[in-house]
Amino acid sequence: MTMLPATTRKKLGLLIDLDICVGCHACAVACKEWNAGGFSGPLPDEDPYGAKPDGVWFNRVHSFELDALGTQPASTLHFPRSCLHCETPACVSVCPTGASYKREADGIVLIDADKCIGCKLCSWACPYGAREYSPSEGVMKKCTLCVDRIYNEHIPEAQRQPACVQACPTRARSFGDFADPDSEVSVRSRERDGQLLMPELDYKPVNRYLPPRQKQAMCSTAEDESVNPSELPSALRWLDKILSR
Repeated sequence: MTMLPATTRKKLGLLIDLDICVGCHACAVACKEWNAGGFSGPLPDEDPYGAKPDGVWFNRVHSFELDALGTQPASTLHFPRSCLHCETPACVSVCPTGASYKREADGIVLIDADKCIGCKLCSWACPYGAREYSPSEGVMKKCTLCVDRIYNEHIPEAQRQPACVQACPTRARSFGDFADPDSEVSVRSRERDGQLLMPELDYKPVNRYLPPRQKQAMCSTAEDESVNPSELPSALRWLDKILSR
């Protein structure tokens, strides 16, 4: 059994806004690109051009169709999933070799590939499905929060963020220290009631999810939307005449 640090000086993690995630998978692709040659590389693919392509991915995006409920219209929810870097991760506690460990300095959960024997106990213990097994190497792999990027002094400071955060086109992902109550991620999480994933398990995930905002159904009638062409400006009347032909 691997011991956990009593506490960590920082709690680095991600804040993910489910209201503006569009499910574009840019985070997953950027993660794969960076980490394939980084700290946890390679990230091999299995039969990428076959009928059932698969491989090692640290980020996966799941999409769900939600039915209308009350005043809420039907919608699509995109849910990014990766390691949550829990404060009390079961994946670390069950590791028989000490390959899985949690850093005291920043709280990041990592895997030492030299110690990993590929027993998969960590993947069975993780309820979030954050661990990935690499058949070609026989070891477990997972999100590292781009540890080889966030501390890299050879790249501009503004880019010292996880690759998924840098790539997100809607800024649905933010990175910071949840141990600092004044950090951007902590403030936004309090303002928007950031949620833990399955808190009843008491693994205390560091990452937070911002729930979708309430939306109004578009229920205006055709009569409400009708416009009298004679009331339009002259240029729009001409355009209406052309398009109505």
